Amino acid sequence: MKSTGIIRKVDELGRVVIPIELRNQFNIAEKDPIEIFVEGNYIVLQKYEKSCLFCGNTKKLSEYKEKLICNKCLKQIKEIGNE
Repeated sequence: MKSTGIIRKVDELGRVVIPIELRNQFNIAEKDPIEIFVEGNYIVLQKYEKSCLFCGNTKKLSEYKEKLICNKCLKQIKEIGNE
């Protein structure tokens, strides 16, 4: 992990401001959704991207019953149904 040298304080509501330089670098705009992950002792923030329910792929997604599935996983599901 690379340090940016930027330090921010958590406010009384638990908020932290992401510096404009980092928002620009990662193409994060106002009101963009951010995912929060925990990895060991680290809190990781990541811009949310819609992804396949099964494999996490973000390309060529189809929606089925309000769930997203990529073409590759959809093909595999169809093959299982044909067995």
